[in-house]
Amino acid sequence: MIRQEVIRKPLVVQPADSSNSPLYVWHGSGEPGPVRVTIDLSEQKAYIFQNSENIGWSYVATGRSGFRTPTGTFVITEKVVNKRSNKYGSIVDANGNTVRSNATAGVHGVPSGGKFLGAKMPYWMRLTNYGVGMHAGPIPHPGSPASHGCIRLPYDMAERIFEVAPSGTRVTIVP
Repeated sequence: MIRQEVIRKPLVVQPADSSNSPLYVWHGSGEPGPVRVTIDLSEQKAYIFQNSENIGWSYVATGRSGFRTPTGTFVITEKVVNKRSNKYGSIVDANGNTVRSNATAGVHGVPSGGKFLGAKMPYWMRLTNYGVGMHAGPIPHPGSPASHGCIRLPYDMAERIFEVAPSGTRVTIVP
């Protein structure tokens, strides 16, 4: 059998407001093998490994002041492509107009005929029983925390990790 050498060019994505540093780099091969993820809170970066090789990294947005992202070792226990938060989101009136953005369910009142609309969390990968996970979301200032405790990833990177990391994948979050 002849082994063919494959040369992979990394996918590099720049943030919209920067020409210097990429938002993430992915050079996964698509080959099968165990995946693990390390989230570094001090760097606000995720490092993805497959078969013990680094296959990519990404800026993340973790818990801002008052909304701590837990540290430790976790496993992905649930995966949902189109999840919505049951805690954070917005409140809309009976006509569907937003009357309060950045609302918390059960804390902020809902007008008659209105409803709470949970924030979109595409490519949800649950890490804790109390609602912390990884998902696609904005990274407003790469390198700075910005979430309610979850680990937000750029949309394309969340989709890639969702595809390669099955339930049971180990995710380590370090300070």
